[in-house]
Amino acid sequence: MWVDLPGLPEPFAMIPIDGGAFLMGSDKKADPDAFDDEFPRHEVRVPGFLLGRYPVTQELWEAVTGDNPSFFKGKKRPVEQVSWEDTQIFIKKLNEKTGELFRLPSEAEWEYAARGGPHKSPYRYAGSDKLKEVGWFGSNSHRETKPVGLKAPNELGLYDMSGNVWEWCEDDWDVDYQKAPDNGSAWIDSPDRGSNRVNRGGSYFNDAQNCRVAYRNNNTPSNRNRNLGFRLALSLQLKGKPDGCH
Repeated sequence: MWVDLPGLPEPFAMIPIDGGAFLMGSDKKADPDAFDDEFPRHEVRVPGFLLGRYPVTQELWEAVTGDNPSFFKGKKRPVEQVSWEDTQIFIKKLNEKTGELFRLPSEAEWEYAARGGPHKSPYRYAGSDKLKEVGWFGSNSHRETKPVGLKAPNELGLYDMSGNVWEWCEDDWDVDYQKAPDNGSAWIDSPDRGSNRVNRGGSYFNDAQNCRVAYRNNNTPSNRNRNLGFRLALSLQLKGKPDGCH
């Protein structure tokens, strides 16, 4: 799916991801680097959805909002220094412009996609066991973001899922997967949503361990950081057909 917007020189791409079941989290015996918040490993069945080929770029952010909050400037670099709350404002404006119902991915959708979706990739990172092939992290980034799409994609054609910038998810933060949803939906603890929010994927600033597909992180929903960005998702059953999308 391609989405046209005024101010963008070319449409941005959303990748269709077939639904399926996968094991979310880490196996204590198989991964000695795993943390307690990655347990218990559990099966999740994720409906089909669409996910952005790249993290949201500064070019796309500026086309929607008219500003650019990023520390590392560059049209093709991922937007950063955006809070979870900022993403909600951006998404509302984007939906008004396109007639679509874009949103953040759930944590389960994010990990499912990073692992290759129905391909059920065994890789430690998104698309490879060698992080330098697929991502920008502390050892190869010179401590700055890079333009999206320069490293190899994973099996689904998704770029920068490991490294470059952390990506906000819709979910509230929980300290482990006890009682986590098994249907791919976002885990929302209460209507007032007083907790932190999940972010995934690691960044240009982090060690390889933090860029694993199973690694979890969280921040307050108001936090802005020069290594915090996001990626768009769209539910298949809610996808509209406005003039700007094809």
